[in-house]
Amino acid sequence: QNDQGTYNPNEFAIDGSFARRFGDNFSLGTAVRFIYSNLSNGQFSAGQEIKPGTALAADASAYYKNETQFLNRDARIAFGINLSNIGNKISYVDGGSKIFLPSNMKLGFATTFFMDNLSEFTLALDVNKLLVPSPPVIMADPVTGEPRIVKGRDPSSLSVPSAIFGSFMDAPGGFKEELQEISYSTGAEYWYNKQVALRAGVFYENPNKGDRQYFTVGAGLRYNILNIDFAYLMASQEKSPLANTLRFSLIFNFDGKPFDQ
Repeated sequence: QNDQGTYNPNEFAIDGSFARRFGDNFSLGTAVRFIYSNLSNGQFSAGQEIKPGTALAADASAYYKNETQFLNRDARIAFGINLSNIGNKISYVDGGSKIFLPSNMKLGFATTFFMDNLSEFTLALDVNKLLVPSPPVIMADPVTGEPRIVKGRDPSSLSVPSAIFGSFMDAPGGFKEELQEISYSTGAEYWYNKQVALRAGVFYENPNKGDRQYFTVGAGLRYNILNIDFAYLMASQEKSPLANTLRFSLIFNFDGKPFDQ
């Protein structure tokens, strides 16, 4: 074996964000992100030193909610859109090919039903679409034997704006493949007395576009300015790196106001 040495890959991102509410029902948010990615720490590939990659990216989001009535009970509907990781390409080799950041568009819809003074139940649906070029179909040239693109676009020739706007119609398989590039997640949440929550959800990604499918269950607890959340992920595929994942979060409200206010 050819020993390539030992190295410690590392990555980090620094974010700054701002949000503003316009009235009681509508809000906007934005974030700016610096990304540092050092995956191989001075190793060489094809005679070139692999260097850390850096990028700048931005997010933008909008959220709308409105109180309504459903079956003579109070309810709330909410819509949201989030554009994330819109930024320059990243490269790890001087003069080498540049890679698109995983720019993404997420659309969300949720309806909350207030069943009585103590109980509320929410149903939610998220739709995700990557805003990057679809992989083209590449085949060997029958004369030269060199690889060439026979269907789709060459990602290396595209600018970031062209890739984003073209990502809705560039799949080699046409509209059918474009639909396969959309992932879906749906979930339900029940709160009792704004203190105890139970949650369940499903995520689906087409087998031709990543093939991630999993179920989640979780719970939450609020007490004064403290919020604790727990989630457990069950993947549908065997040997999935996501299988049996446990997630915990601990949130403090530093302005001193209880979460139920």
